[in-house]
Amino acid sequence: MGVMFGTDGVRGVANRELTPELALKLGRAGAHVLSRNLSGARLVVGCDTRISSDMLEAALTAGICSVGVDVLKVGVMPTPAIAYLTRALGAAGGVVISASHNPVEDNGIKFFGPSGYKLPDEVEEEIAHLVYCPGSIPAPTGEGVGRSYQVSDAPDRYVAFLKEAAATDLTGLRVVVDCANGAASRVAPRVLGELGAEVIPIFNTPDGVNINAGCGSTHPNALQEAVVEHGAHLGLAHDGDADRVIAVDEAGNPVDGDQIMVILASDLKNRGRLARDTVVVTVMSNLGLHLALGKNGIRVIQTKVGDRYVLEELLRTGATFGGEQSGHIIMLDHNTTGDGLLTALMLLSVIQEKKAPLSELAAQMEKLPQLLVNVRVADKDKVMQSPILAEAIRKKEELLAGEGRVLVRPSGTEPLVRVMVEGRDRAALQAIVDELVAVIQKLS
Repeated sequence: MGVMFGTDGVRGVANRELTPELALKLGRAGAHVLSRNLSGARLVVGCDTRISSDMLEAALTAGICSVGVDVLKVGVMPTPAIAYLTRALGAAGGVVISASHNPVEDNGIKFFGPSGYKLPDEVEEEIAHLVYCPGSIPAPTGEGVGRSYQVSDAPDRYVAFLKEAAATDLTGLRVVVDCANGAASRVAPRVLGELGAEVIPIFNTPDGVNINAGCGSTHPNALQEAVVEHGAHLGLAHDGDADRVIAVDEAGNPVDGDQIMVILASDLKNRGRLARDTVVVTVMSNLGLHLALGKNGIRVIQTKVGDRYVLEELLRTGATFGGEQSGHIIMLDHNTTGDGLLTALMLLSVIQEKKAPLSELAAQMEKLPQLLVNVRVADKDKVMQSPILAEAIRKKEELLAGEGRVLVRPSGTEPLVRVMVEGRDRAALQAIVDELVAVIQKLS
């Protein structure tokens, strides 16, 4: 049995790797595990705007109902909305059909537990085992089969949750919001408008195949142009399932997740609301974040790349705020997973309260040059275990003398070794990267 669940659910090309047959089996296995020892169990099921979502939702729903569990269908909704609705509706779990920022041909299936958190590894492994060995899964008949129900007020519930969490008046702000032709297309403009902002939505007309196509948080160029063109105070860009956001300031400059975390964490700290005065980030966060938060007396803990590792560390330490440079930011005081719309509203509330432009707030963090090169290798484990590479990295770290850092790590999904170097002198960084790449190429 190969690895089925990655760091963010089961992913693959829809109808080739992630087939309806696999979706049905995942529905059966997931529903059985999550509903065990429960009567009248229900699972919330939602999706993004990909054309393949209808196909996978039908198969997944059939699988869930086949083990006697009801389905609460919420339709196209952001991933964090599914996490919230799972709790709000008292469901045994939730399922999202989405591949986030990936292109349209991809899709994914991700489970949440009853508390709205992603499932721990051991539960995912049990589900994967039952996909391949389903002998112990019951197959009720007659009145024991599950039913499917449409939750028509799901968007209303989520919008009300966001408005209550933000508790702010956005009157006077002109905001361009890039919805990535994805799950944010209806709810993002709506919640911003209901809080008083003047909203200029772009890429908010999904047709099933245009999700993330030249737009969204991974392609902010059009948003940058739109902010300047409309004289907006700022722009916001979500990804396909709206669990992340990046911003654009009034001059059209991008403001990434690191900068947003500095703004929000510093504000929370100054108001005495940052749990344990701690922020959890991944090793890819810019050194400038560490320096900026350190100046404000905020401790930074690093994890491996992946929001699930950020969440694990938050739960382990009792901290409540953390995230990734990509704009996937977790605020456990409000939701159990990264929530792009919630993050955007919190950023807007700081702008309103401080009466300061986003460019001024983002300037709290000096974004240091960061170079990243991917090196294709035959055996990444062999390369990473080499004492020659370890010694080369040590020497380069000495060269930076505390004014930068070197990070060399293997890709989790491809035969690549990633070389990332940070510091103040871009030319010096390039020389370090070139030398480390040469060492890796010789070792491979």
